Amino acid sequence: MLEKVFLAFALVLAFEGALYALFPTFLRSMMKQLEQVEDATLRQGGVIALGLGVGLVWLLN
Repeated sequence: MLEKVFLAFALVLAFEGALYALFPTFLRSMMKQLEQVEDATLRQGGVIALGLGVGLVWLLN
């Protein structure tokens, strides 16, 4: 179980690292735009992403 958690964390780091390496200008502009988004909207997006992630993990196991 713990092995799968570390694997998932490593995949997230690899994916995020690839995005920063391939699209640094786009990510920088996206970060600036995030400052204009309200906290409630970010929170709602986070809850949706969390639900989708947990659902996918549940389906794959």
